[in-house]
Amino acid sequence: MNTDIEIARNAKLMPISRVAAKLGIGEEDIELYGRYKCKISESFMRSLEGRKKGKLVLVTAINPTPAGEGKTTTSIGLAMGLTRLGKKAVLALREPSLGPCFGIKGGAAGGGYSQVVPMDELNLHFTGDFHAITSANNLCAALLDNHIQQGNELGIDTRNIVLKRCEDMNDRALRNIVIGLGSKADGFVREDHFVITVASEIMAILCLANDMEDLRNRLSRMVVAYDLKGGIVTAKDIKAVGAMMALLKDAIKPNLIQTLENTPAFVHGGPFANIAHGCNSVRATKAALALGDIAVTEAGFGADLGAEKFLDIKCPQSGLAPDACVIVATVRALKYNGGVARDKLGEENLEALKNGIVNLKKHIENMGRYGIPVIVTLNEFSTDTQAELDLVKDFCQDMGCRFALSTVWAKGGEGGEALAQAVLDTLEEGKSSYRPLYDTKLPIKEKIEIIARQIYGAGDVSFSDSAAKKMKELEDQGFADLPVCMAKTQYSLSDDPALLGCPQGFTLGVRDMYVSAGAGFIVALTGSIMTMPGLPKMPAAYDIDVDEDGNITGLF
Repeated sequence: MNTDIEIARNAKLMPISRVAAKLGIGEEDIELYGRYKCKISESFMRSLEGRKKGKLVLVTAINPTPAGEGKTTTSIGLAMGLTRLGKKAVLALREPSLGPCFGIKGGAAGGGYSQVVPMDELNLHFTGDFHAITSANNLCAALLDNHIQQGNELGIDTRNIVLKRCEDMNDRALRNIVIGLGSKADGFVREDHFVITVASEIMAILCLANDMEDLRNRLSRMVVAYDLKGGIVTAKDIKAVGAMMALLKDAIKPNLIQTLENTPAFVHGGPFANIAHGCNSVRATKAALALGDIAVTEAGFGADLGAEKFLDIKCPQSGLAPDACVIVATVRALKYNGGVARDKLGEENLEALKNGIVNLKKHIENMGRYGIPVIVTLNEFSTDTQAELDLVKDFCQDMGCRFALSTVWAKGGEGGEALAQAVLDTLEEGKSSYRPLYDTKLPIKEKIEIIARQIYGAGDVSFSDSAAKKMKELEDQGFADLPVCMAKTQYSLSDDPALLGCPQGFTLGVRDMYVSAGAGFIVALTGSIMTMPGLPKMPAAYDIDVDEDGNITGLF
């Protein structure tokens, strides 16, 4: 059996100029990064304003498990399936982070015969967007420390600096550090911190900005520190905005690549959904909508994280509204949620499947709270029995949502035709009545409680003394009307990764809180979630290498 990277390497790709031409993008409006990837020019992006929009389909999933769900693979296969049914489908996906690529999760280009390509280039460096974001963030940090070193005219409180440095790699040793050691010329000694690039505010800003002017305004609003009187110090105050704009001027342009079947794919931005808002850029999504009949996009991890943030943060800020939602599941993952050990997932177990399907039920109900029609798709495995497949199908029909099997990993677009038809039937009915979950004018505490109770199933929310103090400060500073971005484990609806299925009545613990004023949301940290992941005992990096011909091996 061919590996993902072997399948990708043997694919017959179109020159990216031809893929762009299918969307009506001329060679003068693309900026080539090699033969098979490009950026879209700023002038062309401006020309899309006011253009008639296609339909928007959001792909999400149940809570992820070690058994795997295949959300990105399904998104790609759905777009290819729609194309095979005669529709002009365009993908809008996130860029992969180097952290999970060398850590435990692997790449994020799909899998099998449902991939976006060039797969190895996408997973490693791509067009340099993440490097630009990292550099812009760390330039801002350097300018902040230099301001303090050069006399601290703004009276910055070195005990209350909130901007963290970042890098796109899992490195737990950098979570909490001390800087400024050495001589007087080496700066003031203070505690500092690193987050992974995909959790940085600049990543969120880039993905939520509508255009260059919006990017500038959002960067200007970034809170980087507080002064000795408790006042806000912004990136604009330390004169960092112009230089950051220079580093980000190309990164804000959407990237265009293709699927294995040459379906166009905008892949741009990549915030994690467990510690950030988990959606690709607004610009990429809007470009896909303007240039296609149907735009297929995904939001990270389960619907309790990425989809909630897509619907409560990205859509209200951008004016987007989904027309349908696909929830991805597998029989294996549902049995895992029902208590089956990982080495027993290949055995038929209808009782465990009934117990675990409550996780899917909760996500279906949650999407219903937003007024969005749901299609459930199962990634079919060879170990799935007909009785198991029938059980899930009957369950979905009883829940009032469409159901389709997906075999896109093995069959590409052909294996996505059944799902594509179910999506088309849903879009034809036009029953979406999207609405956000909460009014942002509600108090911060109430917004968090609504998400915790309605989306997670919590019975109560507890706030640490630190979180309660920060919440009061943020309200006093004028940030009370912002939506909330919950930082929570992806493995459970609760804040405890060990609680599988559909836990009810638990207490969600909020331990800290801070504002991302430029991104336009408040981040609430729950449980033990970390904004800088660590590497596992056996990182994926151990298996990655380059052969004598320069081909990368061992990449997922």
